Amino acid sequence: MVLSLILSFVFIVLAIIHFNWVLGGNFGLSVALPTNEQGIRVLHPKKADSAIVGAGLLTFGLFYLNTSGFVMFRLPEWIYSYGGWIIPTIFFLRAIGEFKYIGFFKKIKHTPFGEMDTKLFSPLCLLIAVIGILIQLFQ
Repeated sequence: MVLSLILSFVFIVLAIIHFNWVLGGNFGLSVALPTNEQGIRVLHPKKADSAIVGAGLLTFGLFYLNTSGFVMFRLPEWIYSYGGWIIPTIFFLRAIGEFKYIGFFKKIKHTPFGEMDTKLFSPLCLLIAVIGILIQLFQ
């Protein structure tokens, strides 16, 4: 229950940050997107993209809130089975990255995003994956 509540809290906070960007906020935005060595962003998400990611993160947060037993939504059993493995897989793959700009194995490391990715983003994704797997194994 505690691990599910932790993941729920993390996902809801991340969702709030993404919705903040949709509404024009700048919190963390300067280091949230990868750049090349010249400081030029390599991704150019629109507000709709941030809204979609925020909605996904909020959904993940509600999934783990429900898994904790703190609140109860009636969902089909297959959602718990598949969702409980899909969510950690997504974040494990994010932690590994795409080998150039994102993840533990990125080549471009000495940019503001690269440094934050090494210190915070990738470790957080790995932690989310590990906690999600533990929840699935010991549920």
